[in-house]
Amino acid sequence: MSASVLLLACPDRPGIVAAVSGVIAAHGANVLDAQQHSDEVDGRFYQRIAFLPPSGAPSTAISDDLARLAPAFDLDWSIRPLGMRPRVVILASRPPHALADLLVRARTHDLDIDVVAVMSDRPDHAPLVEALGIAYEHHPIADRAAQERTLAAALRARAPDLVVLARYMRVLPGWLVAQWAGRMINIHHSFLPAFIGAEPYRQAHDRGVKIIGATAHYVTEALDAGPIIEQDVVAVTHRDSPQSLARRGRDLETIVLARAVRAHIEHRVLISGPRTIVFT
Repeated sequence: MSASVLLLACPDRPGIVAAVSGVIAAHGANVLDAQQHSDEVDGRFYQRIAFLPPSGAPSTAISDDLARLAPAFDLDWSIRPLGMRPRVVILASRPPHALADLLVRARTHDLDIDVVAVMSDRPDHAPLVEALGIAYEHHPIADRAAQERTLAAALRARAPDLVVLARYMRVLPGWLVAQWAGRMINIHHSFLPAFIGAEPYRQAHDRGVKIIGATAHYVTEALDAGPIIEQDVVAVTHRDSPQSLARRGRDLETIVLARAVRAHIEHRVLISGPRTIVFT
């Protein structure tokens, strides 16, 4: 039997850990990893428990007991399986680096995902994607509203568990984003919340920054403002042009996006309003 992950959030108070671990122990499950965080600012408690149910004891029994326990602690909880390769659709525009990196990581099982399709507003990446035996869908933008409806229908037809925007250079409408809330990740080429929107490397150059960064976040209707999953930075100097900043930033973008996707598929992320709790 494969392992499962329990993610929970609730108001912080004594007795939560004992009660929840007691439910898991009562069913003879083996705890593989447990992490928790008490936030003193918002008074919330967060926990991730990876556990292996005993043979013959499905996690549905644990779920039933947690459902009975939930009202006493106002638990917001879910149990998710580990070891199942999620179906992923990647959206990409002309920049190839983030897409290519994800495809290689999927092919080598560095990321244990099943890329079921790549969708793009451009035809550029078809040879690369199709050479790997992955479907490539070109959705050109002649009429933007029509293209957005077509893209939305294509995503529904593929029914992915996760949508990844690997430098998809189009702003998606709020109604489409809402359909994938908590299941759509974007890589933005700046250290958000600095330099949102277009040409962040040029913005960074014009401000004379001493570091540049990359940010992976869940997509929301507000541009580049979704809950942040992963970030990293690299030092730069006044000698860097916008072009050299972009070149240096590309490596950072691929690493940050891969980390974010891995955290999501391993169920290490809890969304709490505008931010996340990411268990390492």
